[in-house]
Amino acid sequence: MENRPKIIVVGGGLAGLSAAHTVLERGASVIVLEKNAFLGGNSTKATSGINGALTKTQIKLGIMDSVDAFYKDSADSAKHLLIPELTKVLTWESASAVEWLSEKFKIDLSLVSRLGGHTFPRTHRGSERFPGMTITYTLLEALENIAKTQPYRAKILKKANVRRLLKNEETGAVIGVEFEMNGETLQEFGPVIIATGGFAADFTENSLIKAYRPDIYHLPSTNAQTTTGDGIKMARDIGAELIHMDMVQVHPTGLVDPRDPDAKWKFLAAEALRGVGGILIDRHGKRFCNELGYRDYVTDRMWNSKGPFRLVLNSKAAKELVWHVKHYMGRGLMKKFKNGAELAAEMNIEPEKLEKQFNKYNRNIETKTDKFGKKFFPNGPFVMDDEYYVAIVCPVLHFTMGGVKISPQAEVLNKEGPIPGLFAAGELCGGVHGANRLGGSSLLACVVFGRVSGATASSYLLNDISNTISNLPKEAEKEAEKEPVEVQPSMKITLELYGTGEPVTTEVKVPLNGQSNAIETTTIKRTETSNEAKTLPKGHPGHIPITKKDKKEEGETKKDTNKASSNEPKPNRDRLISVEEVSKHNTEDDCWVIINGNVLNMTHFLNEHPGGKNAILLYAGKDASNEFNMIHQFDVIEKYAPGK
Repeated sequence: MENRPKIIVVGGGLAGLSAAHTVLERGASVIVLEKNAFLGGNSTKATSGINGALTKTQIKLGIMDSVDAFYKDSADSAKHLLIPELTKVLTWESASAVEWLSEKFKIDLSLVSRLGGHTFPRTHRGSERFPGMTITYTLLEALENIAKTQPYRAKILKKANVRRLLKNEETGAVIGVEFEMNGETLQEFGPVIIATGGFAADFTENSLIKAYRPDIYHLPSTNAQTTTGDGIKMARDIGAELIHMDMVQVHPTGLVDPRDPDAKWKFLAAEALRGVGGILIDRHGKRFCNELGYRDYVTDRMWNSKGPFRLVLNSKAAKELVWHVKHYMGRGLMKKFKNGAELAAEMNIEPEKLEKQFNKYNRNIETKTDKFGKKFFPNGPFVMDDEYYVAIVCPVLHFTMGGVKISPQAEVLNKEGPIPGLFAAGELCGGVHGANRLGGSSLLACVVFGRVSGATASSYLLNDISNTISNLPKEAEKEAEKEPVEVQPSMKITLELYGTGEPVTTEVKVPLNGQSNAIETTTIKRTETSNEAKTLPKGHPGHIPITKKDKKEEGETKKDTNKASSNEPKPNRDRLISVEEVSKHNTEDDCWVIINGNVLNMTHFLNEHPGGKNAILLYAGKDASNEFNMIHQFDVIEKYAPGK
């Protein structure tokens, strides 16, 4: 791939993966650079689904949605910061984005729910696992397969931390990136798509949150700790305009862990939980908002009410999202109560008070009226002898609507217009959602603008190649510049000689007119571009057999290899390990976990885990199989942590 024109994608989340696949569809080559040990990013954390208007699934279910309705809902949510041309791309391309995922990648998106701010059910998900993980992992697997079978078309580099964008100072065009990998500073050249995410976990020294929203800097975050606005900062450094940077979405339902209520990093309670009928209550058991209102509205109501706040699902609502409920309960973030009286006891209020609030809500369901403006009441009523699934929730930093300014074609803009060779996709794109993002539109923006940026960058690359070719000297011009020479028929033979010394190429030019004194030879010493000497196939005349190492040397090599990769979790198949022994390794400095019968030492992997170290530490010294299998594909351990 080194000598092929290619497009560089910075960031391996859903936006970057969507862009990479689109580049490949358009016939170009692509290299994806990801600073983390794994691809996926925050996209894998998305739990509610992906929006789409007028999809095949909606039509099949009889949902009378429309693109115009979706645009209006998004525009209302964006408020005074609406940028119509960007919102049109997001909403008008939504159905094709959903169909692209379901048709090209065979992803199950057969279930649809209604989230806050939507006039129709349009948030798509599958029947198993969380949609963000399912969608992102499927695209990741597909790209990895292409990179393996067609390495000249696709390449993935992990732990490749891009530090700056490279520019042609004369033209102002972005021509590549500089990145750090394995202790080296390297460069790649080509048009660049930045898809590095937002900055809702940017607590660094040059924090964008502190710069633009110091008032909420103290809040916990649901984002991966590496979500620090890298792409935004790099684009800003070369003159890109930033827009809506103070628009940081505070999600109302971050899950509070009773064991560590002040934790800086929190899991998110999916908005889908409220979409299927979950209600929010304050410390007295009273509702205080329209649970299906915009996220900023619900958060504001929480700040003007008295906590702790609880998200409450009855048995019917919980049944609709059984995967979510099992997941949260497995993490100790949601608790099951046999009846309303048990819940009241947990809240230290009289059962009659809770029943009174339930009955109020039941009357709202019957009359379809609500003082908070709620219009949809799925899965009622709430009665005291039902089972309840309850989580304590609090406001959390979740999403950043601000970022680099882009065109509808996903070109990054400066004050003069598009920056040639630079494109963007995903959360770092400012202005797509205005003042507030609707639930389900995060994954959608990743796919839509991933595809748009991939297509635009491919056109840019093709145009660049065409211009280069058209500027080459014409054959007639070349011939005119040549001095007339007498052409003697000859044959050139190239000999590549391999031995223990430096590789040598000898070119022998043999005239075909029988004059042996006119034979010309040229010898060239070649310098190998890689650190390893060129290896020839067995049976080739220049093949030199590699000396086999004895068992002792081989053993030492294996030890060195194991040391080099010790930060990867590997299942131990060398001996049987008891549950009792595993239970002793239950700290951050010594963390073992059981997954599907394998014991994994996760100690050096904690900070590299895409879901954060707390997700693993919760099961330190324990069996995490059930929780692991709910979220991950079954081949993840064998694929990414092969204990062989």
